[in-house]
Amino acid sequence: MTTSFASTEVGEAQRRFAMSNAPLMPKATAVWLVDNTALTFDQVADFTKMHPLEVRAIADGDAAQGIKGMDPISNGQLTREEIERGERDQNYRLRLQESKVVLPTAAKKKGPRYTPVSRRHERPSAILWLVRNHPELKDAQIMRLVGTTKTTIASVRDRTHWNASTLTPMDPVTLGLCSQIELDFEVQRAAKEKPTTTVYGGATLLPASETTRKDEDDQPIEKHDDLNVDAVFAKLKTIGGKKHDDEEE
Repeated sequence: MTTSFASTEVGEAQRRFAMSNAPLMPKATAVWLVDNTALTFDQVADFTKMHPLEVRAIADGDAAQGIKGMDPISNGQLTREEIERGERDQNYRLRLQESKVVLPTAAKKKGPRYTPVSRRHERPSAILWLVRNHPELKDAQIMRLVGTTKTTIASVRDRTHWNASTLTPMDPVTLGLCSQIELDFEVQRAAKEKPTTTVYGGATLLPASETTRKDEDDQPIEKHDDLNVDAVFAKLKTIGGKKHDDEEE
């Protein structure tokens, strides 16, 4: 069970790899192979990445009418020996020859992103959205995302743009000026470069070490009785004597 599953995965990977290496102009190549070789429909379909029924329709004259066949041998996609091997064995599958010409990879041009003319009037709205929702972004990052200039960014930020009164913040991803992956990358990059600030989270309780600590100032203060006891009793006697004299009268 495990071996069959693994073989199935390998076969699927090989099929996907073969699909990515289809010959140039597959329908014209199929027309030439049908007319000039004894390969089966399945062999031609496998090489050109077409359906066998479509190859059969080409052979019957129901499809690809008016298409001139292209010789895969002349352009280096097949060899005569490979075709003869396929003609001798119907189960053999033709292999596309690797190109001997190695094209250099195009160097990525540095500079502002190109924006179609039809969407250039939407860039100020996208800049306004970025300035309001992501103030941590630098001008260079906004330039890469939207494809604008520092002058335009400054005019939108300072509300000195000629169309500032009618500008509406709009997401640049929705406008098609950049992808969500590019926007998230620039935001995360700006967040890493920006120093973290302490955010006030509201009042909290003091720790137990602070509330249970006894300071010297918290010691109980001894009260000294400065009252004169004799003077108090004398005052009471005076008040009591006056009340007794009033009752006798």
